Amino acid sequence: MLHATTVTKEDELIQIHHLNQQNLKQNLSPGEIQTEGFVTWLYSMELLQQMHTLAPSVLIKENDMVVGYALVTLKEAAVFHPDLQIMMDNLQPLSYQGKPLFSYDFYCMGQVCIHKDYRGKGLFNMLYQKHKDLYCIKYNLIVTEISASNPRSQKAHENVGFKTIHTYHDKIDEWAVVVWDWR
Repeated sequence: MLHATTVTKEDELIQIHHLNQQNLKQNLSPGEIQTEGFVTWLYSMELLQQMHTLAPSVLIKENDMVVGYALVTLKEAAVFHPDLQIMMDNLQPLSYQGKPLFSYDFYCMGQVCIHKDYRGKGLFNMLYQKHKDLYCIKYNLIVTEISASNPRSQKAHENVGFKTIHTYHDKIDEWAVVVWDWR
């Protein structure tokens, strides 16, 4: 039976790491990228452990197997997460609903990934609902960036309730900055 929970064991972080590797853009065919989507960043075990120390990430398990994850990435992780620091720098000048984005209590979605055999079964929504259940008391928003070349992810995020507040280009891709407002 599928259930959403948070990371509690080292083995779960190992499984997240493996699922992350399997779905990296550079490890997929162009056809898979187009139809299945992809993840952009490889998270090392050390980075996953450091992030988990700040706040446990959400995962979906079937028995003992991790079949999906959604990484909680607090702003405080930027001190040891260089890619997050770049994201924070890019977010700094942004506004949301007429106020500076950083005037809100928010955290970032580090990455969402679902095992290919479990896609289309509602796990994406389960992951985000668990985030909301766990973190809406402390945070107003979740913020993340989605590659413009990943329309499957963009559509899934829109269906949950994320809204695009900004787009930009960097040396890797074009990105949509999206916000899910829990207020």
